[in-house]
Amino acid sequence: MNGMSQVSYAFVVFISAIFTQNILLSYFLGLCPFIGVSREVKTSFGLGMAVIFVMTTTSMLNWLAYHFVLEPLGLHFFRFIMFIIIIAAFVQFVEMVIDRFSPTLYQRLGVFLPLITVNCAILGASLFMVIRDYSFVVTVGYGLGSGIGWFLAIIAMAGIRQRLCNPHIPRGLQGPGITLIIAGLMALAFIGFTGVLQ
Repeated sequence: MNGMSQVSYAFVVFISAIFTQNILLSYFLGLCPFIGVSREVKTSFGLGMAVIFVMTTTSMLNWLAYHFVLEPLGLHFFRFIMFIIIIAAFVQFVEMVIDRFSPTLYQRLGVFLPLITVNCAILGASLFMVIRDYSFVVTVGYGLGSGIGWFLAIIAMAGIRQRLCNPHIPRGLQGPGITLIIAGLMALAFIGFTGVLQ
């Protein structure tokens, strides 16, 4: 593929990762922080921005580590360990930056900020990048698109949950039950974009 076709393919992958192949609503990766943090829009916005940054950057770092360290040495089977180490180190860096520059957001995110390390959506993006044999440019588009897709999903969920009137929801469905039903309906809405680029 030449440079221009790489960029156009990266753009298609980017749009697809946001809507039709949304890592949260199509693959249901990253549900724990999605359900736990999506009670307030402000907190969801902060976590969503952190996930965009971490997912994009770690996808690039993991691509470089895989293609320039693991592949030449024939150590493909170490990719899980390598990816997790890179993600954990980078999330630790992001956590320190947020604590330094926005202590209020750091307090609001609480335990969910370090949980980005074990957010399976972050690791999933890196593994999809390897499985699908994306080039570096396409990996950047995929990582950014997946992060934005996750961000849009959590912001939409937080907006809906803030407006929910709990007394009208049956007791058995309150909390995680209604959240999962809404997530399923959102997934159907996002999948409705399938075929737009064809």
